[in-house]
Amino acid sequence: MAGNSFGDLFRITTFGESHGAAIGVIIDGCPPNISVDESFIQSELDKRRPGQSKITTQRKESDTARILSGVFEGKTTGTPVAMVIPNEDQRSKDYSHIKDKYRPSHADYTYQMKYGIRDYRGGGRSSARETAARVAAGAVAKSFLAQAGIRIFAHVSGVGKIEAPNLASDDLDELLHIRESNIVRCADPATANEMIDFIDGIRKAGDTVGGRISAIVQNVPVGLGEPVFDKLHADLAKAMMSINAVHGFEYGSGFAGSEMQGSEHNDIFVNPAHNAAGLKTLTNFSGGIQGGISNGMEITFRVAFKPVATIMRSQQTVNEAGETTEITGKGRHDPCVVPRAVIIVEAMAALVIADHLLRNRIYDKT
Repeated sequence: MAGNSFGDLFRITTFGESHGAAIGVIIDGCPPNISVDESFIQSELDKRRPGQSKITTQRKESDTARILSGVFEGKTTGTPVAMVIPNEDQRSKDYSHIKDKYRPSHADYTYQMKYGIRDYRGGGRSSARETAARVAAGAVAKSFLAQAGIRIFAHVSGVGKIEAPNLASDDLDELLHIRESNIVRCADPATANEMIDFIDGIRKAGDTVGGRISAIVQNVPVGLGEPVFDKLHADLAKAMMSINAVHGFEYGSGFAGSEMQGSEHNDIFVNPAHNAAGLKTLTNFSGGIQGGISNGMEITFRVAFKPVATIMRSQQTVNEAGETTEITGKGRHDPCVVPRAVIIVEAMAALVIADHLLRNRIYDKT
């Protein structure tokens, strides 16, 4: 099946299914001598793993990554980095009731029509379980970016109609501390409590709800991104839209910018460092990207997630014979995906920035 690889120079290929023996990833193009801390990779995976709290799926997976190649004495060697994450808590019987039924808003029907076969156990390859491999690869990409001083931070900024206030990004360490102090991963404590109560109520009602994740990328140098089809925001959009349940992406002012006038929206240049290479803008409606190329300001974007498709209620559907039938969700599922998706958004952003950083070095004249 094509479409399992992402990136140009920093390229990943993931493999495995939700209820198979394992999932994994191969990173090709990672530069040598990048420090790889296995405990950091594990800490990233722990943020995505299931069974974290009452508002996430209760599937129990340690998500322990094993590095098979490409790392020697704690540093990358420049050869492919391969990692595997065993599946430990599959309950395939939970899906036997949908073996010949198409779940509403799932990939069951489309996979069956495209391939003539589907793995109905948890959705197989279409399951969000695959994203653990991306998080593992993203941890390596973050380690590479850290050497260039580039930092990425994301948090849950909205659940249903609940919206967190805009946060100042002066201290990412403080925002990270607040985010990790609550189970919904919102960097505003008061909003976090409201979100948790709301999601828990949705869970008890057997339903699900969508949400939004806001992200910031700091210290990105000027010049990342290609001028036409590989614009930096276009690649970020592709990365985010490839995440399960994502239905929307916006950067900078996003859709709100369509309601503004040019005199309001234009980002005015200033030169605080009195250096032509260190220009800044008074506002950042561009989201740190102009003409598809980073301008040195913070890159900002938001990602919208739909409600999880599996609900614990009876719904009408159709089976493989085309007959109308009913289906009720079983098994262990998230009532809202965004608390665990925060780290996935960060991982995909890291992979995009790492790839473009390598591509830009082709043109580095220093």
